[in-house]
Amino acid sequence: MSTLSFADWMGSIQQRTETALGQCLPAATLLPTRLHEAMRYAVLGGGKRVRPLLVHAAGLISGAAPERLDRVSCALELIHAYSLVHDDMPCMDDDTLRRGKPTVHVQYDDATALLVGDALQTLAFQHISEAPVCDDPLQQLAMVRQLAIAAGSRGMAGGQAIDLDSVGKQLSLAELELMHIHKTGALIRASVCLGVQCGQAPDAAALESLDHVGKVIGLLFQVVDDILDAEADTATLGKTAGKDAANDKPTYVSLLGVSRARALAEELCQDALDRLAPYGDAAQRLAELTRYIVRRQF
Repeated sequence: MSTLSFADWMGSIQQRTETALGQCLPAATLLPTRLHEAMRYAVLGGGKRVRPLLVHAAGLISGAAPERLDRVSCALELIHAYSLVHDDMPCMDDDTLRRGKPTVHVQYDDATALLVGDALQTLAFQHISEAPVCDDPLQQLAMVRQLAIAAGSRGMAGGQAIDLDSVGKQLSLAELELMHIHKTGALIRASVCLGVQCGQAPDAAALESLDHVGKVIGLLFQVVDDILDAEADTATLGKTAGKDAANDKPTYVSLLGVSRARALAEELCQDALDRLAPYGDAAQRLAELTRYIVRRQF
């Protein structure tokens, strides 16, 4: 068991992720300078780094080297950042604030924001493929494929399409869960699965169990996000509060109410913790991170 407190461990992972991202992004002085400056603006200096935290926490279960986890963390965070840049654009959610500062299309312009997203996505795949992240090259190829699926029409992009199509509609709980398994959950789920594969290869049963943990944490994160969107203010969130309700989007709060949404979050948290129990101390950080997600305030 680590002697570091959870807060200190989380801070150390966030800092090493920031450093790794700064190194993998093109320098702002490199042509085309405006695009590279905007890419760095979109990625650096903000965010909770939940996906990198999940990668590193899962990697502890399989004894993965931190440097390998850094590379996978960067790939996931680059894709996450690209999705936020595109999600904030006028043709999507048309938001002006992200991580407490103007969104990329506001700070720069729509065309630059579009290119920033494109460039961050391709850089993610370059980064995860240009150095070893596991011992078996064929396994690494499979990991790249998993990331592609998580980001594409069967994952995050598909979930966003369902989300856009659901505005003004009343979804069932199953339909809402399906949307968020894709939109938010796919990259969170991939963070756990890819992180654990960076170390000693888990057997099929272990990988299936940890994949379930990733799926549950992804849903948990979204339920809490919906609660915060309904209850927290803009200054606390670092993005426009109440946006989902204003846009008539279906959420766990609009469907269940705050009290039942909180109860669902607790159920999901316990499900993940039960699945992690057999791993003992090796899963300490992933269990702590699960508890942190259900208690987070922003």
